[in-house]
Amino acid sequence: MFTHLWSVSASRARERTSDVLGRARSGASLAPAAIRTTLLSVMTALAVSHSAFAHGIVGNRLFPGTLAFDDPAVADELFLPSFSRLKHPDEGGDVFDSRFDWSISRLLTPTIAAVIEGGWVHRNWGPAQRSGFDATTVGLKGLLFKNERHEIMVSAGLNWGLGYSGAQGVGASKPHTFHPGIFFGKGLGDLPDALAWLRPFGITGAITAELPTRHASAGLGIDETTGLLAPTLIERVETLHWGFSIQYSTYYLTKRFTGGPPKRGAALAAHSACGICLR
Repeated sequence: MFTHLWSVSASRARERTSDVLGRARSGASLAPAAIRTTLLSVMTALAVSHSAFAHGIVGNRLFPGTLAFDDPAVADELFLPSFSRLKHPDEGGDVFDSRFDWSISRLLTPTIAAVIEGGWVHRNWGPAQRSGFDATTVGLKGLLFKNERHEIMVSAGLNWGLGYSGAQGVGASKPHTFHPGIFFGKGLGDLPDALAWLRPFGITGAITAELPTRHASAGLGIDETTGLLAPTLIERVETLHWGFSIQYSTYYLTKRFTGGPPKRGAALAAHSACGICLR
């Protein structure tokens, strides 16, 4: 992703984790916010002990992530934060969401990583505004196929959106939701000399599904009668998301290019993402 990478103090994360775990051993109940903090602290303490920079290198190709979907790499990664602003339809009309998202990925084996994601949302209906935490998601991501010569990388993931771990005011108090997905990247660096001008180009893409375990949950929306924010029942539907990007690596244009993994240069990307309800 094109995000700012912030370093996080591992010692402070470990102290926060020890404090919460101590309360759990003593029999004190833990609120959802405390559970969310514990998960974040554990993953942060693990991630900062290794490289925290996203990388999807295969052969001579670097596949950077995008703001719309994940890259095919399986690696130790830490993103804090990723900002986005999106207009979309909601109960009672269109809303604007301003989001700060975070994501931590920690390798369990060279080809399998544990992932935890979350965020903070400011939702604006126009006549009313609300802010709160997004739902927390945990999951696994694994590398399925990698070909250095032909610059191909394919991975798959399965995430679990923890039910009712987000704020109801921003529509994040959702039922348990499963997110299976596949992620891929292909560079054109293996083309013959006659098509050498195409070698800097590459493509990445992702196809994921959003499968809620229940088809409705409580939320907030604009009442069509009063025009005010009011409690409402939000329908949760199965949704298929897909996206793709066209990327251009300037490394192929430099005299430094002698083969092997990229050392310097920029990877430019233009991306698009879509979604469709399955029912």
